[in-house]
Amino acid sequence: MNSKWKMLLLISFALSLMLIKHHFRIKKHLQKTSLCWDHETEEPQLSDWFNPKKRLDVITTTDWLAPVIWEGTYNTQVLEKYYKRLNITIGLVVWATGKFTGEDLKQFIQSANKHFMIGYNVIFYILMDDFSRLPHIELGPLRTFKLLAIVSEGKVWEDLTVIGMKNLNVYIIKHMEREVDFLFSMTANQIFENDFGVETLGESVAQLHAWWYFENVKKVPYERRPKSAAFIPFGKGDFYYDSAIFGGTPQEVLTFTAEYQKAVTNDTKNGLRSTYECHLNKYFFINKPTKLLSPEYNWDPTFRTPPQIKRVKIARQSKRI
Repeated sequence: MNSKWKMLLLISFALSLMLIKHHFRIKKHLQKTSLCWDHETEEPQLSDWFNPKKRLDVITTTDWLAPVIWEGTYNTQVLEKYYKRLNITIGLVVWATGKFTGEDLKQFIQSANKHFMIGYNVIFYILMDDFSRLPHIELGPLRTFKLLAIVSEGKVWEDLTVIGMKNLNVYIIKHMEREVDFLFSMTANQIFENDFGVETLGESVAQLHAWWYFENVKKVPYERRPKSAAFIPFGKGDFYYDSAIFGGTPQEVLTFTAEYQKAVTNDTKNGLRSTYECHLNKYFFINKPTKLLSPEYNWDPTFRTPPQIKRVKIARQSKRI
């Protein structure tokens, strides 16, 4: 009996050792897997995907060390690997008002469907003041659209841009901030010509103005009246940004819409009215964007194309909303 008992104890002990070794093997494997996953989902460093030395003919880094995205400076493969694992959704707010509905909106959506954030979940938020001018829209996989009304409160002094930004503020709070990871705002008087991809994503994204980037900085049309909330003194300012495109996280876009409304209210009290673009430039002067898009991302084909423009991403129509 004793020998049988001893044998059982030995077998039990041997099995226990085997289970302990197996447990540690599994634990080690899981730790390796976790480390590998953490490494692959960790946001790449700027130097991992952006090389400013590839374009010595242009400004590729700002004084506050934000990248300026030009053709040839970025490696999409590194960014694609990161963002694909996160399964992100990008929102694109499309301002389709005034003249730019119907066929213009159709061309914008068709080109965006082909070139905007290919391979990612995209929601097109089409903001209109007249739904009867909505064209037939067909979208590819991973793409949906939502039609949103631009509703006016009836204040005489408010122009369409002010009304639109008030509406966007409400829509971001109501649902957009929970639906998308990044959000862009674009006017519909543009056509995508090449891929507009994840190299453009960032916390706060500004678009360099195609015309004023190549002009003397002293000539840029900042708001110069000191009493205006959009005022930028002579000798100050970084770049002149185009209002046709801006973006970032939903929270950052929300912050801008709120600041813009405050600024317009301030100007109205002082009997002033500045342009939306001037207010946008003042905002980015105070709140530096974390990423800038080169004029290649919003080029006007009516301009003579300089050698610095290697690949036009979006061609805008010269007429404005």
